[in-house]
This record gives sequence, C-alpha cells and structure tokens, in this order.
Amino acid sequence: MSKTRKKKKHRVALLIVEILALMILSLILFLVIKLSKIEKNKLDMDNISINEGISQETQEIMADYKTIALFGLDNRSNGSLSRGRSDVIMLASINNKTQEIRLVSVYRDSYLDTGGGTYQKCNAAYSKGGPEQAISMLNTNLDLAITDYVTVDFNAIVECVDLLDGIELTITDDEANLMQGYIREINEITGHNSSCPPSGGTLTLDGVQACAFARIRYGGGDDYRRTERQRAVLGAMMQKAQQSDLLTINRLINQAFSDIQTSFSNTDILALAAKIFRYDIGETAGFPFEKTAKTYDKVGSVVIPCDLSSNVTKLHSFLFGETDYVPSDTVMANSAEIINRTGFRQGDGF
Repeated sequence: MSKTRKKKKHRVALLIVEILALMILSLILFLVIKLSKIEKNKLDMDNISINEGISQETQEIMADYKTIALFGLDNRSNGSLSRGRSDVIMLASINNKTQEIRLVSVYRDSYLDTGGGTYQKCNAAYSKGGPEQAISMLNTNLDLAITDYVTVDFNAIVECVDLLDGIELTITDDEANLMQGYIREINEITGHNSSCPPSGGTLTLDGVQACAFARIRYGGGDDYRRTERQRAVLGAMMQKAQQSDLLTINRLINQAFSDIQTSFSNTDILALAAKIFRYDIGETAGFPFEKTAKTYDKVGSVVIPCDLSSNVTKLHSFLFGETDYVPSDTVMANSAEIINRTGFRQGDGF
C-alpha cells in the first residue's frame, strides 16, 4: 500500500474519531442542559436522622436496595418545593439486582413522631423542616436509612400525562362521578378545558382527568384508596414513558424537570436514567398496614398504626424480604408512646 493511501486512511480514521467525540460531547452537553432544569438541593446530612441499633445484617440487606423518598406538594400558595405539607409521601425501593421497584404510600395523616417528640400527622414534617425533617421522620419511625429524595409539584402530573398522550386506567362509575368536582377545579387552575368521563370503565385519561382521579379522597376507602389511585397513576405514567419515543421523552423532560427538586446529583440521575427501560413496577402497598382512624381536638383526624413496631416489621418484609425483622429501640419507644397516647395496639385495627 502506498504512503498516500495510508495517509488518506489515517485521516479518515481520525475524522471518524473526531465526529464520534463531537457526538459524545454534544450528547453530554444536551444532558447537562436538561438536567440543569432540575432544582438541586444538597441535603444537610447532619440534619438527617437514622436510628442507631439497626443490626449489621439489616444494613447489609438494605444496601442491596436503593430506597428513595418521594414527596408530592401543592405549592401554588408559596411557589416553593422546599416547604409545604406533602399531599403525597411514597417510598420507592429499587432492587439493585432485579431492577424491580416496590412502592409504598405512607398515609399523609399517619400519627407519627414528626421530630422532637411531636406526634401529629406525618405530612407536617415537610412543612416544618423541609425534606431533611421529612426524611428523618421516615427514617426514625420506619427504621430506614434514606438519604435521597425527589419532590414534585403534584399539578405537574397534568402536563406530563398530556405529553404522554394520556394513560390507561380502569375507574368505577362512582370514581367517574367523584372526579367531576376535581376536574372543574383543576381546569380553573391550569386553564384546561377537560371533560368528565361519563361513566367508569377502562379509559385513556388526559392530564386533568388523571390528576383528578389521583386526588379523589371520599366515596369509599378515603385516603387509603386515594393512595392506591396515586400509585396506579404513577405506575401507568412510567409504563407509558417506557413505551414512548425519544421526542416524547425530550418533551417530558422539558416540561417536568422544572417542577422537580431532588438531592440527586446529575451523575446520580444519569445512572438511574440509564436503567429506566429495565425498571419494573412490582407490588405496591400502603403504610401502616394495620391501622385505625380517630379524630383528636389538637391534631384532627389521624391514621393510627396498630401498632407501629409490628407495622415496621411488615414493612421490612415487604420492601426487603426480611422476615421476622426486629425493630430498633427507637421504633419500639415510638410505638409504645403512640399506644400510650391513643390506647390502640396491635389487633385493634383493620
């Protein structure tokens, strides 16, 4: 082969490498620009409480999972994702080996220690001390070791579902009827003109309808059934996103990322996003598993765990497959205090 041909091939190879490098740099720049839309909040780890006394075995088991706190706020009144009562509190536990995600809704009215021995509705923790206090509330009451969270403006569901061209859900006739008031309210807030489903069935709901469905609180099941609806909407959105093309995902990112606050770094987000098409929504549940409800003068209507310690044992079994989990001294003390204040113990709930 002549020297001229060798030089020509060398130049072509260099050109290909340069083009690939440019493409990679462009992709990185694109992702950085997109990720910059997310409000980052580096947590003050000195203000994140994790119970002492969690066994080494349990710590090793939990290390095989990535457990994230998810909060949904209605931030119309203050425009901030750092404060406000969390209408939605969820635990998302990702099995690092199987990529299965299990979701647990913590009922927002659950009667728990929100910090400093103050027992009230657990959604007050976010309002009082932002994500640090809300995460600490979950860790100390549930024997978890959460260090990351994602908070969204709940009304962002409207735009995201619309960008996905709707999501398919099965609703009852009663739910269709109850959605009407919520749809009118959300239409007024967002400027949409969504209609009410005439009846139940398996339907493709638009953003306003999906948001209304997730916000139904009355008409059978109250807040317990409401959290089931929220998990159904989240699961349907994730499944639809996994089936979408890159253009739709791009639009979704543009719309949703500005309504998100998280402790995750860009590197963390990219690592999670790289596996998005492998994730699978597994079983979902509500916490506490055994519970009752009662109204008190100072704290209002609350959901009481019956009792906290036995519910935490069930939670660790559900999330991490750890049977016969023995709660920490902190959880046992909180459980005893809730029994002392309410009189309800294991076996008194449903």
